[in-house]
Amino acid sequence: MSNFITNLKNNLHGEKIKIVFPEGIDKRILTAASQHSKNSYVHPIVLGDTDEIIRIAKEENIDIDYLEIINPATSELSQKLADEFQTVRNGKVTADQAVEIIGTNVNYFGTMLVHTNYAQGLVSGAMHSTPDTVRPALQIIKTKEGVSKTSGIFFMRRDNELYVMGDCAINPTLTADELAEVAVETAKTTASFGVEPRVALLSFSSKGSAKTEEAERVRLATEYAQNKLPDAIIDGELQFDAAFVPSVAEKKSPNSPLKGNANVFIFPSLEAGNIGYKIAQRLGGFEAYGPILQGLRKPVNDLSRGTTTEEVYNLALFTATQVVANCEGDSNE
Repeated sequence: MSNFITNLKNNLHGEKIKIVFPEGIDKRILTAASQHSKNSYVHPIVLGDTDEIIRIAKEENIDIDYLEIINPATSELSQKLADEFQTVRNGKVTADQAVEIIGTNVNYFGTMLVHTNYAQGLVSGAMHSTPDTVRPALQIIKTKEGVSKTSGIFFMRRDNELYVMGDCAINPTLTADELAEVAVETAKTTASFGVEPRVALLSFSSKGSAKTEEAERVRLATEYAQNKLPDAIIDGELQFDAAFVPSVAEKKSPNSPLKGNANVFIFPSLEAGNIGYKIAQRLGGFEAYGPILQGLRKPVNDLSRGTTTEEVYNLALFTATQVVANCEGDSNE
């Protein structure tokens, strides 16, 4: 196990953050939740048909003795959550529609648990698409004040190397202002995990080597991000080698404060970001933790449908860490 994950556990020791797992009938989810039920970091809440969960647990030899299990179809919480959901949606759903959605859609039920503070964070996506996971969060929890977009980042680890990449999951295209916001939020998220961010906004151009609208958008985003977070190390527009290789940085960007030592990489588009992290994962042998969603008022994180039990377990740790960071941020305001 990496020192990074060990540090997350140490920082969460005794917290027992309540994390809801809507996909309780998936054995990967159930196994990871079971593991967390026996530690002091996360208090797991799994959703689903109770009989089905018990059946799967017996078949897979999963210990669920310490798990909190809620069946949305029969829970006494459902009516209260449906009433609150109708209020949140402000006339966009009827009372009957709210009851139907909350009673049958585990992601909406789980997100309402977070909204009403019954739980503190949510991990889903093993059985659902990213839109199905993120949509309830955008409708119910919504973005933080001053943040216009949710974005998705990955922590990439190989041995003792750790890097952060974004946006790799949510926004197909971004304006210069929005790209700057992603850079700033990613820097803040990285710092909240105890890692000092050194942020590079990536392009196919380094410091004006190409004169195109796309390169100019990244250059402007860099300027905006530096103004929004003046104490952070942020630079762009940079090609990846100029951001990552000191000897190349000396030639392509000699005045860059990064000096070829960036550890946070902001891609110019979702297309580039998604391809980039998967190349690092599949060709480079990096473990990918995420996507970690940032910009929401409360933590909701999305799994890949090809996820493993270990990835589910770790994403719950990341989610719990976000909860603690949010609480610390609130107390400092």
